[in-house]
Amino acid sequence: MKRILALLLIHIVITLLLSGCWNRRELNELAIAVAAGVDWVDGRYRLSVQVAVPGQVAAKRSGGPQAPATLYTAEGDTIFEAARRITQISPRKIYFSHLRMFLMDEAMAREGIAKVLDLLSRDHEFRPDFYLVVTRGATAEETLKIMTTMETIPANKLYDSLQISDQVWSPSMAVTLDQLMNDLTSSGKHPVLTGLVITGNRDIGETKKNVENIYTPSHLKYSGLAVFKLDKLIGWLNEKDSRGYRLIRGDVKSSVDFIPCRNEGKVILETLRTDAKMKGRIVQSRPEMDITINIEGNIAAVECSGLDLSQPATVRDLEVEMEERLTQNLESVINKVQTEHKVDIFGFGEALRRSHSKAWKEMKEDWNDRYFPNLQTHIHVDYRIRRTGTTNDSILNDLKE
Repeated sequence: MKRILALLLIHIVITLLLSGCWNRRELNELAIAVAAGVDWVDGRYRLSVQVAVPGQVAAKRSGGPQAPATLYTAEGDTIFEAARRITQISPRKIYFSHLRMFLMDEAMAREGIAKVLDLLSRDHEFRPDFYLVVTRGATAEETLKIMTTMETIPANKLYDSLQISDQVWSPSMAVTLDQLMNDLTSSGKHPVLTGLVITGNRDIGETKKNVENIYTPSHLKYSGLAVFKLDKLIGWLNEKDSRGYRLIRGDVKSSVDFIPCRNEGKVILETLRTDAKMKGRIVQSRPEMDITINIEGNIAAVECSGLDLSQPATVRDLEVEMEERLTQNLESVINKVQTEHKVDIFGFGEALRRSHSKAWKEMKEDWNDRYFPNLQTHIHVDYRIRRTGTTNDSILNDLKE
């Protein structure tokens, strides 16, 4: 009997503990934010939130007269205040746990993004797996108004496009909140973020006409990398320099390059994988950096006539030429950052700290002002062509007048 009473008591206690969540919220009470952006306007924060419209994203209702997402915008002295002001126009409380993209305009980035990131990292509703970008030539609000094809919700288009571009076209970088916070708190590396621009006719881009025809008048396009000094934007890298930056960092997953032919045309190479190693050293009390980059690639296309890829010597000549071209490009990128931006975005300081921690402690306070702009780098590129394709001969060799 006592055993039965004990089991009954335990059952009652467990039932009380599993009675439900005290802070539960039903889906029909929430507005699911898929993208958000912050603009710096006259000393205040303007928060824009792109919210999915549930009825329009469902399979049976897609393509209706209503847009698949709506945009709510409010201003405040703080971002948190602006988020709460949105409740004046939104019928539901904004829910940020499913956020995919977070945009900041150039004015916000130049003012400093630390306060923005503090909110994003502190608030429990924000998960750290969304991507952050900087808008160029347009505000975050204007950018989030552009309608997109393929993916009906613009936030999904931005997320997927950045992810695939990061994987197969190296100038773009998919940076999450955790990655950005790590770079900001590192004493030997400054952060970078991918830029986002609006191309074409913006006025049409904000209407459904933008997605009604095969030709899309306006697009959202990733362009270049934003260079930060601590939390403030100080400049931009163009497409070529952005590719060089990512090669030095060793995180290029795939890309495309070419070698000019001696007469006319190009040999197009597909980059398959890369690996980079940095090692700092001290020479006569001054820091130097050794950078070793290993790259594997395939020949994707040949526009040259008279090129015999069946000969190992021909393939090796292409490898050597590619090594020389890449070395020159990487030296140019480093020199540009040293002279124009004067901030270590490559992580050379981190590499020096790992190899010479004692010397780094003495140099870190003056690293960007004194040591980094004058840092001597030694670049070694090892390029290997693994495959020449299904044929060693080019169709151009068979063409005759």
